[in-house]
Parts: sequence; structure tokens; C-alpha cells
Amino acid sequence: MDTITAQVSLYPLRQVSIGPAIREAVRVFRECGLNTRIGEMSTLVWGEEQAVFATLQEAFHRAAKSGDTVMMVTLSNACPSPEEP
Repeated sequence: MDTITAQVSLYPLRQVSIGPAIREAVRVFRECGLNTRIGEMSTLVWGEEQAVFATLQEAFHRAAKSGDTVMMVTLSNACPSPEEP
């Protein structure tokens, strides 16, 4: 499998501000070289399968360091790249 796409929603629970955990997850996506498109309610990331899975795990671990966290992910190998028309 070459490229997969993940739609990621991160929900930091019982925290004063949700922004820091979400910004950290986006930073992880970008640092790990995934293509990233931030939306209002979720973020799309896409790249090589192993990189996507490893990066999702790292993003979750970093968010969880700040406290309780829920991460919802939808994965697809059938969606066109968000860069395609």
C-alpha cells in the first residue's frame, strides 16, 4: 500500500485549554513529514502507510501527556489525495 489518508479529531478532556494539545498533534504531523490540512473539526493527514500509523501513535502519546485525551481516526486507502482536484 502506498499512500493512506487519515481524518483525525483530537479531544483533550478536562483541560483548561484544548489548544495546546491540538497544536502539539499538528506539530507532530508536520515534523514527521506528513501532508497536513487543518479543518474546523478535524485534520487530514496523508502519506506512506507506516509513517501515518507511527505519527498517529506519537501524536496521541504527546497529547496524552497533557491529560486525558480521545483521538478519533478514520483511515482510507481509497480517498483521492486532498491535493487532487
